[in-house]
This record gives sequence, C-alpha cells and structure tokens, in this order.
Amino acid sequence: MRIAVSIIALLMAGVLVVPSEASWLDAVSDAFRGAGDFVSGAVRGAGDMWRSYSDMREANTIGADKYFHARGNYEASQRGSGGRFAARVISDAREGWQGGVSGRGAKDTQADQEANRWGRNGGDPNRYRPAGLPDGY
Repeated sequence: MRIAVSIIALLMAGVLVVPSEASWLDAVSDAFRGAGDFVSGAVRGAGDMWRSYSDMREANTIGADKYFHARGNYEASQRGSGGRFAARVISDAREGWQGGVSGRGAKDTQADQEANRWGRNGGDPNRYRPAGLPDGY
C-alpha cells in the first residue's frame, strides 16, 4: 500500500513520468533501427576493408600500401558509425599484429596508422596513390 501511495504522489508531483505506450514503442523501434544501422555499417565496412586489402594484394605495386590503407578506411567510414568502428578496429588490430610480429618497425606502423586515420576522417585516399598504380584501383 505504501508503494502505491508513493508512486501516486510522485506522479502527481510530476517527478515520475510514465511514457505513453506509443512513445515507448517508438523509442524501442528507434533503438533497434539505430542498432541495425550500426551493425549493417560495420559489416559493410569490414567488406570495404577486405576489398581494399584484396586489391592491394592483386595490384602488387611497390609503395601502394598506404593508398590502400587510406582507401579501405575511407570507404568503410562512408558507411556511418558502424563502418567507421569496423575500420578502426580492423586497422588497429592489423597494425598491432604487424608491429609486434612482422618486425616491420614502429615507423612503418605509424605511417600506416596515419594513412588509416586520413581515410577514416574523410581524406582523399589519392593523397597516398603512388605513380604506376593501375587506374582500376
């Protein structure tokens, strides 16, 4: 009984607001839609990263790795917050692995991360495009 009286008192005082059923459903629907957009962007962004990596391997052009880093991050980030998230996670994981295992060195890892950030922040990947890279990329 005391709980019911307390709830009624809070409602009357305007402290406790119970949303209408419609607004509650709208809020839940919006939350699921936002989560779905994030996941979709992340999945598609991961696909962009993979395609850029595959193109880099196929092109096999000396000095082109920074271009493909920037391009993959750029394309993924165009997918919204989910794509940007995927690009950051994939880039950081790859550079963490390469920096620790491959022995390429901190300087190369730092340069790769600079290209990753450039693309992820909307910079034109062509800034890193080397001479001799075929037009198809």
